[in-house]
Amino acid sequence: MTLETISIAIDSDVAQTFSQASAEERRKIEILLRLRLRELTLGRIRPLNQIMDEIGEEARAKGLTPERLHSMLENDAT
Repeated sequence: MTLETISIAIDSDVAQTFSQASAEERRKIEILLRLRLRELTLGRIRPLNQIMDEIGEEARAKGLTPERLHSMLENDAT
């Protein structure tokens, strides 16, 4: 994989903390940022409401009703 450098604007306190971090800490941060940027730019992240809708549809398909969910939550609380 070929790496390229880009510039992004960040808060000055974040920049200062990053510049004061050890080389190992900076390397870890850079890896995490590369992975996160890859996810964001390649469109792998779905909106939370879409994920929740899919979970709800699957639960309904398996027979979970609002009443049953309420009953399950009440039983779990006791």
